[in-house]
Amino acid sequence: MTPAAGGPAAVRVVLADDEAMIRAGVRAILATDPGIEVVAEAGDGHAAVELVRAHRPHVALLDIRMPRLDGLAAVAEIRRLVPQTAAVMLTTFGEDDHVLRALGHGASGFLLKSGDPRELIAGVRAVAGGGAYLSPRIARRVIEFGADRMARRPAARDRTAGLTEREREVLALVGAGLSNAEIARRLHLVEGTVKSYLTGIFTRLEVRNRVQAAILAHEAGLVPGD
Repeated sequence: MTPAAGGPAAVRVVLADDEAMIRAGVRAILATDPGIEVVAEAGDGHAAVELVRAHRPHVALLDIRMPRLDGLAAVAEIRRLVPQTAAVMLTTFGEDDHVLRALGHGASGFLLKSGDPRELIAGVRAVAGGGAYLSPRIARRVIEFGADRMARRPAARDRTAGLTEREREVLALVGAGLSNAEIARRLHLVEGTVKSYLTGIFTRLEVRNRVQAAILAHEAGLVPGD
């Protein structure tokens, strides 16, 4: 569905999954938001990359397990060829190692196929706005993967100890999945200032992207509810 003339531009999505029924279900959920438009669909990773190159969408929504080119390799190719497109992975519960690899390739979000449909819309909108989004169950599994969460907390707190109070506030909101614009509104800042804070935070914490920063925020206990 296209927004009314004069309204905000739709979030344009390329959807890729090798199961037609999954694609149909995801497309139907996204169609409930008039501000999101699925511009193309693919049944394998290679076709997904080509469609992203052709359509230049805001978001590529990708299954991890696909023929020809899996979702992990597709993310790497999309980030290399069309870096302005954010990649969101559709996963099944328990694919922790794949999630961590996708994170390393630059994915901006992770959503469970069995999750709340509202998470799907929230995740697409978050990454389209420059944010990151982790399905809460995926976030917990990623944080806990390979080590006890509480055992990781002291190290995470040590890494974030050198941040200023304002930087810690910004990092916590990144962990909560907010975009730069949302963080700016929440903290009564201009968006350019938020970007400057994030540049410094990423450098000081030695993280490559917003998802790595979000995970560290959860590990350090900065996000309410952790």
